[in-house]
Amino acid sequence: MAASAIPTSVNPDIQKERDAASFSSEEFAAWWSGGEDQLKFNRSVRDYLQKDMDVEEVRQMHNKSHEEIYEFSSRSAIVAAKKLQRLQKERNPGGNEYWPTLYDNQVMWGLVPGGNPFGVMYVMLVKALQAQCTPEQYEEFGKRIENFEACGTYAQTELGHGTYLRGLETRADFDQKTDEFVLNTPKISSYKWWPGGLGHSSNHCMVMAQLYIDNKPKGPHMFYIQVRDEETHEPLPGIHIGDIGKKMGFIGVNNGFLGLKNVRIPRTRMLMRHAQVNSDGSYVSSPSNVLTYFAMVRTRCVIAWNNAVMLAIAATIATRYSAVRRQSPINPKEPEPQIMDHVTQQMKLFPEIATSVAYRLASAHLWNLYDITLGDISNGKYERLPELHSLSCALKVNCSSDSAIGVERLRLACGGHGYLSSSNMGHIYVNATAACTYEGENTVLLLQIGRFLMKSWRAALSGAPLAPTVKYLAEVQKKPEFGSWTGTWENMVQAMQFAAAKKTALAFKSLSSRLSRGETEETAANHTGIELTQAAELHGRAFVFSSFVDEVTGPKAKTRSAALNHVLENLLELYLVKESLNHMANLLRFIDLTDTDLTRLQDRLETVLTKLRPDAVAIVDGFDYSDVQLNSTLGSFDGNAYERIFDAAMKNPMNQKSVPNSFHGHLKPFMKSNI
Repeated sequence: MAASAIPTSVNPDIQKERDAASFSSEEFAAWWSGGEDQLKFNRSVRDYLQKDMDVEEVRQMHNKSHEEIYEFSSRSAIVAAKKLQRLQKERNPGGNEYWPTLYDNQVMWGLVPGGNPFGVMYVMLVKALQAQCTPEQYEEFGKRIENFEACGTYAQTELGHGTYLRGLETRADFDQKTDEFVLNTPKISSYKWWPGGLGHSSNHCMVMAQLYIDNKPKGPHMFYIQVRDEETHEPLPGIHIGDIGKKMGFIGVNNGFLGLKNVRIPRTRMLMRHAQVNSDGSYVSSPSNVLTYFAMVRTRCVIAWNNAVMLAIAATIATRYSAVRRQSPINPKEPEPQIMDHVTQQMKLFPEIATSVAYRLASAHLWNLYDITLGDISNGKYERLPELHSLSCALKVNCSSDSAIGVERLRLACGGHGYLSSSNMGHIYVNATAACTYEGENTVLLLQIGRFLMKSWRAALSGAPLAPTVKYLAEVQKKPEFGSWTGTWENMVQAMQFAAAKKTALAFKSLSSRLSRGETEETAANHTGIELTQAAELHGRAFVFSSFVDEVTGPKAKTRSAALNHVLENLLELYLVKESLNHMANLLRFIDLTDTDLTRLQDRLETVLTKLRPDAVAIVDGFDYSDVQLNSTLGSFDGNAYERIFDAAMKNPMNQKSVPNSFHGHLKPFMKSNI
């Protein structure tokens, strides 16, 4: 294999950018990480985990077969788990802040580039078991999963049903004579399909199935079953299990299928913290139906956070590349500039940087609400659940869709080289866009948010109290005119809330009209679906607006330097202005903006791009992603993009011999036959 062409020095163009920055990227990194102590902790763990990695094998992953990728991912995931266990013993024996807490943390990113086949076990299964098991059940089998004594996954989605949980076809019939549940997937569409790690990486499984008692349905409930022998890993009787095949992304996650035929489990393997089936067949329902799906609520919080990170990673790659790529003189007699000097390139890069920051801050607010709601649930209070469900859906939808679009825009900003597998842009994109579908297809989630908004609008009309994030609906009912557009940040938040409220009002009016004409609630909601999804999207965007303004202008600003605050203010300005311009049709429909107002917004957009130009590289440096995490020839810290692209090509397995087998086997004989 050819010697490396990568120099040990830093590209002078990218060093120039760092030297000219107006603020400290280290301070930004500390803020982004949640404080200096957290940044130090993250880096120490990351360095420990990335030590002794075979980086070249990671870079060659796209040249492996499907089975080889799975084996590599499984091995890498176990190596990372062992390192975390070792780190826990070294630094705090008996604690859990390293293992298993960090196994689903972002410090793991880059260690298992194909995706962790045991990721769902910690992101969803452990959390679901903690939330749904009785204390006795968790001690019996939940702890074993948490400690990785056994491996498992969360199996809900079926071949024929995904987001619509009430349509799931897997059955769990209670057999009172034997005090057991009998589980079946009665037809092909009933097979569990897609759960990460289900294929060959789980010997236990939490299955969502329709509960039947005396053949009477009780709705979806959770059941814990063993699917493989713990010693041999062979499927147990009645279990049909395997990998669903290659996918666009998450290529190492081992997404699987599961068929069940008369699989019997003890009655106590139904998770019974909230709903119970007694030995006499009597049924005690859950105090709140949403509790059954609470693991999905948490996962949607995770998705919003993770997709903000994916966008930040893509922005890091594209921004660093744009600092070292020179092309197309702005003035004919001058040298080729860094492509980041082109305003059109800035418009591709900087809004995505701002968007990643916006969603990271909104996700932090969402996690705070999640923690509060979790505490309420433990005290038997469920009032916040509908708001948390709606908000988690809104952020999951908007962040996944915006990040997928944003990553693709950033890939295009890298020109032809962005199309290389070694750029990692394609890998980031397929992971980002997958989130538009898994854990709730985005349109379906928007419709669920729409229903929440309809209930909230109706409640506001009756004078009932509203959840904090929808109080603006009542304010708009009391004051149906916006007032005046001033263009301040607070005014722009109010404008987006006003547009969301007006869209909600229109949807409510359409829904009510259809109901008055005799349509059923369900049919009327279907016919009003377009308006409901539009209102839902704007509701989510209004929350992101508010979260961003609160962080930048609120009390926390006093803890930051003036230089960092200035950068965050520029990012906030860019985000609010570009999103207002993107949704101008909605704003103009309900708010009186003049041509002068629109011209000022365009001027503000161009001005803030200019302000951010000297700080762009330092900002993405502040995201603090290592070269291992970026895994990109275009986005490395040293800026040596061309040399890394060349080096990757030289190490391509196809280039390790000068003549491919196909020449002698096919090409040469065919050409000879034509002589």
